Formats: sequence, structure tokens, C-alpha cells
Amino acid sequence: MSLPEVLPASNPQPSDTPWPTVEWPRSTAPNQSALNKIVDVAFTNRDLESTYAVLVIQGGKILAERYAGDREFFDRPSEPINAESTLLSWSMAKSMLHCIVGTLVDEARLDPFERAPVQEWSSPDDPRHAIRLADLLAMRDGLDFFEDYVDGETSHVIEMLFAGGKDDMAGFAANRPFKYAPDTVFNYSSGTTNIISRIVADQVGYGDAYRHALQQRLFEPLGMNSAKATFDASGVFVASSYVYATAEDFARFGLLYLRGGLWDKQRIVSEAWTHTAQIPLSMDEVAGTYYGWQWWITGDQYGTYWASGYEGQMISIAPSLDAVVVRLGKTSEANYPELRAWRSQVLNVLANS
Repeated sequence: MSLPEVLPASNPQPSDTPWPTVEWPRSTAPNQSALNKIVDVAFTNRDLESTYAVLVIQGGKILAERYAGDREFFDRPSEPINAESTLLSWSMAKSMLHCIVGTLVDEARLDPFERAPVQEWSSPDDPRHAIRLADLLAMRDGLDFFEDYVDGETSHVIEMLFAGGKDDMAGFAANRPFKYAPDTVFNYSSGTTNIISRIVADQVGYGDAYRHALQQRLFEPLGMNSAKATFDASGVFVASSYVYATAEDFARFGLLYLRGGLWDKQRIVSEAWTHTAQIPLSMDEVAGTYYGWQWWITGDQYGTYWASGYEGQMISIAPSLDAVVVRLGKTSEANYPELRAWRSQVLNVLANS
């Protein structure tokens, strides 16, 4: 694989629609009542469990926006969720890291097809020495990492996020042993993303310098003023899991990719890089979906791809519909098929509007 040379057309922002850097423009669909009914389902269908926020955007305008439930805190009473509530991305942060990596590739500071610059694998005698940055982006690095959020006895992600690996998550993951030859087996791994995040830190700096880079390269230009990234004790952004933002700010990130990396005449990341998010490299045979570089791909008729997070967080982008759908909430993995079916219903309504 190489960066795409022939690009599908990106969706330009309509000339009569302002960019939502400060405030989202709003409109209604021709079949708004049908759209409202499908949005209702997200909050009433018991299979979806708890939905906190839904935004449906088409043509750069919000057509539907709804909130429900309470955000719980450890140190103060819970608060009703509304448009100002900052909610947790979980693994949607992986797709944000994809954008930051792209800015460094654009500047020729990183090459995805070169060997990954990881200090633990520096010896040519180490079988991990051959792992490329592209292999990490595609979750095809070959490391022995078990992603599970239930069995703490066997889960490497639980140990990394909450136990022995939490102070240096990239170091924990980079020290996992080799299991497969690079670029032969797809193995979804939050540890892999945190290794990529440390590669970024080696370029932009650790701690406050990295935080500033996120603000400068992504959050501030888009007006994602609520977005807050979390760092471990080593000063590396926990890009596997931890960005807090409002639903509207998550939607701004989705619109950036829908617009091919352009935001109000400012090029945030190259169009070629945004299209790498849409190239399926591996298949999840259980779900029937695909994975590219830190993004999931549906394979549907709308070209939909999405940033996906634990418990059903999603920023879905449907290029042929010029649409972004954000859903935040809490759905168990067993009910993910119902959540994907709900998204398909939303997109079908937009297609018929």
C-alpha cells in the first residue's frame, strides 16, 4: 500500500453554509419527521441500552441533536447531559491520532512505510525490528496483545490502562513479545496506538509540548474548544482511549475528514492522508466490517467509515450522503449489531431525503 494517488472527490463545504468553528448552522431535512423517529429509537430501544447524545449532520448543518441521561463523577453529584457536557471518546481518540500522524507525514517528519522508530526494537536481531509505522497504524504489527475489557486476568489492555502499565503505556505495549510476522495478522490493540502516540511525542515533544501540538494542529483550528486529551505519567497522550469533548466538537472532527482535511480555507491535513482512513486492509469476520489505519470501515453503499469507541461511541462519516452521525452512550458489545443497524437506518433516511 502507498498513499492514494487517485483520490475520490472530497465533499466541499457548501458555499452558503458557514463553517462551524464557532457555532453549528442548523437546518431541517425534507423528511424531518422520519429522521426524528429514528433518532428517538437511539434513546428508546432497550437493545441500545443508554444513549447520551446523537447528532445528525448533512451538508454541514445539524439536522437533529438530542441528549439524555446523566454524567457521573467520582467527586461531585451527577449532572444532566446536554450540549455542554464533555463525554469520553474511548477509542475514537485513535482516529484523532491518525490525523496528528498525518500532519507529521505531510511535513516529511514521519514515513509510514519506514521501520517504526521504537527504541525497544532497535536491535536488528529483534524480530520486532522490521515492524513499520504502517503496520502499527493498521493493527498488523504482530505483537502479542490481548484486547479485552472483561477478563482482567488475561487482558493486556486492562493492565495497560489501569494497572502495572498505566504510567508508561507505550513502554508497556512496546515490550510485548513478537507473535506474528508484521503485516500478516490483524489484531486490534490499544497498546499499538499508544506506541504510535509515543512516536508522535518523539517528534513534537512530551507532556505540555504534546498537549500544545494537539491544540495547534487539530483542536484550535476547528473550534474544538472543549476537547481535552489525557496523558500518562511519561508525558504521552493516551491516544488509545482518552479525549473528553462535547458531542458537537466530536462532530467537528468528523466534518474535517468529510471535507478531506480542509477547514475554512486552512489545510489541516492532506486530502491524501484523510483518504487512508477509507482504505480497508483487514476484515472483522464476526462483525463483517473492515479496518484501515486507525479507522473502521463499513463497506456499505454510502462509503461509511467511522471512529469507534468502547461501549458504542461513534463518529460516522458517509461521504456519498455528505453526512456525519455522532452517537455517544453506553452499549454492551453484544448489542453492537443493533447499534450498527440503527446507524444504517439513519443513513437510509438521509439518502431518501
